Amino acid sequence: MRTSLSVNLNKIAVLRNSRGGHEPSLSKAARTVIAAGADGITLHPRPDCRHVRPDDVRLMAEITRGLVELNIEGNPFAGSRPGYPGFFALIEQARPTQVTLVPDGDGQITSDHGFDFSRDCVRLAPVVARCRELGCRVSVFVDADATGFAQARAIGVDRIELYTGPFAAAHASGQGAAAAQRYAATARSASEAGLSINAGHDLSQDNLGTFLDAVEPVSEVSIGHALIAEALYHGLAMTVCNYLDIIRRARAQPGSEAVG
Repeated sequence: MRTSLSVNLNKIAVLRNSRGGHEPSLSKAARTVIAAGADGITLHPRPDCRHVRPDDVRLMAEITRGLVELNIEGNPFAGSRPGYPGFFALIEQARPTQVTLVPDGDGQITSDHGFDFSRDCVRLAPVVARCRELGCRVSVFVDADATGFAQARAIGVDRIELYTGPFAAAHASGQGAAAAQRYAATARSASEAGLSINAGHDLSQDNLGTFLDAVEPVSEVSIGHALIAEALYHGLAMTVCNYLDIIRRARAQPGSEAVG
């Protein structure tokens, strides 16, 4: 099983919104990364519309349909407000391949923690059921020391997404290999419970290979901030190709059948 690369385009929208208008173009960015070989597009619309907006979600649904997967991240408990129709309204409109549930609040600059299945399964159960009724695969954002995977599978969760921010910080301080083993143990536990593994947050060309060599099998990595930053220097298409090359060169991962 080859790890899929889903490119998060939020930072393109941040740059566009800082000036107003339509540049840089989210649609052109999406078509560029798809042409370069990316397996999917990730968007994380927030209620304050600080980056991608509801109309971006609908546009990406049109662009990706029949070509690559669309992954919509967000807090499933975020209701409607002016300019934002609510998380589930967006899911119903876009019908993404995958929904990634993230417990982020308005005050967070970026996602910095995951759901806790031992505490959150009861309230997540109807959310997961609703996503699956809409035809979406369900992934849940979790911390590296997460547990309760059998409970998660029992309520219909298909995948977990490992929050890799702490791994990236450890890698930057020279402790990446040791930190990756912690994630590997969690991935094994989740896989044994029947869940597939995604990963994302602060992954970069510098640390992705270390992570993939240690953690297996990883179905998908979602990368945005570092990829867009690197693209400023090397170009968007070339940067996507560089990531795909890292994935190809990572240690062969056993298991050709993904769950969910």
